[in-house]
Amino acid sequence: MHDITGITKGGLGWTPQFVEQINAEKCIGCGRCFRACGRDVLNLVGITEEGELVAADDDEAERKFMTIAHPEKCIGCEACSRVCPKDCYTHASMSLAVSVPA
Repeated sequence: MHDITGITKGGLGWTPQFVEQINAEKCIGCGRCFRACGRDVLNLVGITEEGELVAADDDEAERKFMTIAHPEKCIGCEACSRVCPKDCYTHASMSLAVSVPA
């Protein structure tokens, strides 16, 4: 298996790191990552005292945190992680199976 690797405009190799998880316990719901991501990957949600997920602007929301709404749209740039003040993100490269003729 080989990781997906690209080349920058300057000719340097680059391996995208795709968002895998957001630590909801650490996330403070500040929205910095949401604003940094131009791909509609993230969604801010609220959670009630009972642990029920609700809209972020719901009056019942006790606190807010970010979720990964559309992981398939992530391009692996890690902009979300770079702006996160609480280091909530886990990223990983993506491997591709490559067949090599015998």
